[in-house]
Amino acid sequence: MRNTVDFAPFYRGTVGFDRVFDLLDSVASRSGANGYPPYDIEKTGEDSYRIVMAVAGFTEAELDVVQKENELLIGGRSAGGEDKREYLYRGIASRDFERTFQLADHVRVVGAKLANGLLTVDLRREVPEEKKPRVIAVEKAEPRASIARQ
Repeated sequence: MRNTVDFAPFYRGTVGFDRVFDLLDSVASRSGANGYPPYDIEKTGEDSYRIVMAVAGFTEAELDVVQKENELLIGGRSAGGEDKREYLYRGIASRDFERTFQLADHVRVVGAKLANGLLTVDLRREVPEEKKPRVIAVEKAEPRASIARQ
């Protein structure tokens, strides 16, 4: 059963946020969220973030980090081939995965690295100058001449 949220009260008091509500609805309703691989999302500064994902057993060549507009796709394709070992217990997952993250406007990937089985993806919000707040000077207007009655 799908759990839906009624955004109608928010539509009454906002203009132009329909994309945000659609995004929230799509993220909440995504199927297949199995929790693999586990990950953390950290705020590392006022405009910087980090995603840390546990990808034990994957090499740099087997991982893909792709940003397309406001979406970040992280995928892993194991090139291990046929495993000839006999396992008594296999608790370390090495299956392929694909995880998608929705990014806010002006957030971009600035780097990714793999160390000790953890993939770290650094992100930063870089608002263009023309989108930043600016102060508008208020000038004194000339007094209006009164309109004479005819």
